[in-house]
Amino acid sequence: MSGGPEPISAEGLRAVQEELVLLRRERAEVAATLRGGETVGDRADAADELQRASEVTRLERRIAELEARLREAGAAGAPSAEVVGVGSTVTLRFGDGAEETVEVSELAEERELTLVTADSPLGAALLGCRAGDTVHYETPGGAASAEVLSVGRAG
Repeated sequence: MSGGPEPISAEGLRAVQEELVLLRRERAEVAATLRGGETVGDRADAADELQRASEVTRLERRIAELEARLREAGAAGAPSAEVVGVGSTVTLRFGDGAEETVEVSELAEERELTLVTADSPLGAALLGCRAGDTVHYETPGGAASAEVLSVGRAG
């Protein structure tokens, strides 16, 4: 996004923390089934053991990704109140004159209608903007634009 550490929205923080709890629990359960240095029975047992070991590795990789995301968010601090980033609230005026306040989030799940993900066309166009800027982006219905009226922090 900005190339530096990215803040995380409150919703994003909650989701990452919840996923970490689940992944750590799952990793402990799978790791407990591994035999360690014991001799494995037949080929089916060996294949099953290898599959569980691969699953532990996959879980550890995802846990490391999420822990790194939390460290990055901690280093970034709170989102700017002047420049749009992940975790910002942005009030927009669209081409038809309608005004709406949205939150820019890293989550792709639909939590509410005012959530705009950073990788969506509107979200990507907003990143790095300031109040007074006009953004241009694509919608399924064609090109659109909106004026950034204000930038704040999601709370």
